[in-house]
Amino acid sequence: MPEFSTRFLPPDTALTEFKVSVLLVDDQLIIAEAIRRMMSDQQDIEFHYVTDAELAVETAVRMQPTVILQDLVLPGTDGFALIKQYREHEVLAHVPVIVLSARDDPKLKAYSFAVGANDYVVKLPDKLELLARIRYHSNAHISRLQRDQAFRFLRESQKNLAEANIELQKLAALDGLTGIANRRRFDETLQIEWQRGQRDKAPLSLLFCDIDLFKSYNDQFGHLAGDLCLKKVAAVLTEHLKCPADLAARYGGEEFALVLPETDVEGAMLIAEACRRHLESLQIEHPVAALGIVTVSIGVATVVPSPQSTVEQLINRADQALYAVKRSGRNSVLKAEDTTT
Repeated sequence: MPEFSTRFLPPDTALTEFKVSVLLVDDQLIIAEAIRRMMSDQQDIEFHYVTDAELAVETAVRMQPTVILQDLVLPGTDGFALIKQYREHEVLAHVPVIVLSARDDPKLKAYSFAVGANDYVVKLPDKLELLARIRYHSNAHISRLQRDQAFRFLRESQKNLAEANIELQKLAALDGLTGIANRRRFDETLQIEWQRGQRDKAPLSLLFCDIDLFKSYNDQFGHLAGDLCLKKVAAVLTEHLKCPADLAARYGGEEFALVLPETDVEGAMLIAEACRRHLESLQIEHPVAALGIVTVSIGVATVVPSPQSTVEQLINRADQALYAVKRSGRNSVLKAEDTTT
């Protein structure tokens, strides 16, 4: 069997060990027996035969031989017709065919090659000659099979690599604790939506959300409880996203952000208030807080992006609104227009 380089295959990938396999199609049992004897001492060759031409294609598809020895004169059909059938069949199209003919006729040889045969010998050939031709054509076919298999492995490996890269990109954009978008994803999304809003002249809203007195909560209950609290807040915010383009992100520490494209200030305020009420309804114990439960403060800013405004200004306005809420008692929602700049 010819050597085939595996240095470009994915790790731990093994090529199938193909074996030389011969299928004889001949209605004469004496010919089948003679050829079987020629191959009886060849450990690397498997030999099979079929005497019924109508079973030739079916048998070849099932066996997947590396070479077909094909008689030209068969009851009910002829060898040329069978060769054409092999070449028209997807599975057998490239299997080498060696014609076995009783006549050394140049016209028969030419026509055999024309319909798709790979070789032509007059039967019965010398044993050494026949074995050499069988191995030559089989090895060429096996090389093709191994090459195709290697390409399939590589394509599968490339597909898996591409899918893994997509997953890595997703993971790189997620906050490891809460599972929502991280700061990097927030920055990228806000820039993209800013450009889209400027192009479409559509409103863009930004919500900054801060868990009230979260440091005290951590001090009271410990970091494990604090982490669970962050996860619950992230889940609440995510639940109130309305559109596929909306984004909930962990901005940093106990601070979260919602990016709401094509959302005006009224719509943004409704979402902010729904988030605030939802978290309040969970009744997460917080002894230090005024209500004795975990609450959130939210600042809202809305703008129709334009060349006269910037992303930084939108962030600053939402941030100012948030801190105005914190100064005025927390657990409330405020839009940027209500703040003093």
